[in-house]
Amino acid sequence: MIKIAVIDGQGGGIGSFIIKSLREAFGDKIEILALGTNAAATANMMKCKANKGASGENAIAWNVKKVDVIIGPLSILVANAMMGELTSKMAEAVGSSSAKKILLPINQEGIEVIGVVKEPLPHLVEKLILHIREEFNV
Repeated sequence: MIKIAVIDGQGGGIGSFIIKSLREAFGDKIEILALGTNAAATANMMKCKANKGASGENAIAWNVKKVDVIIGPLSILVANAMMGELTSKMAEAVGSSSAKKILLPINQEGIEVIGVVKEPLPHLVEKLILHIREEFNV
């Protein structure tokens, strides 16, 4: 079974939408770990039927080593992103993890990814679901 970590901060809205969409698409064929930069983000992601959840710097640094895939906004690789909630230790742990990283190009941190078409979150998550189906035969 594929283990997927979804990482989000602040209120967990992006992560919640991702988890809800993953659960609808794959049911119980995948294990989802909700990793929040804070307890509120984790709690909101857990409401969308993640299997497990954990919050904070150490929880993210520890758990990204134990999953097959990490999903979240591009900013999970940027120290001090999410209004300072994403620490440099979190960004380093995500970047150093051997897990495949599938990142959504949501421009909230003043970072522009050239060559990427701006699309709304639901369209990006549809592409994410298709990518996981193809990559992992789920």
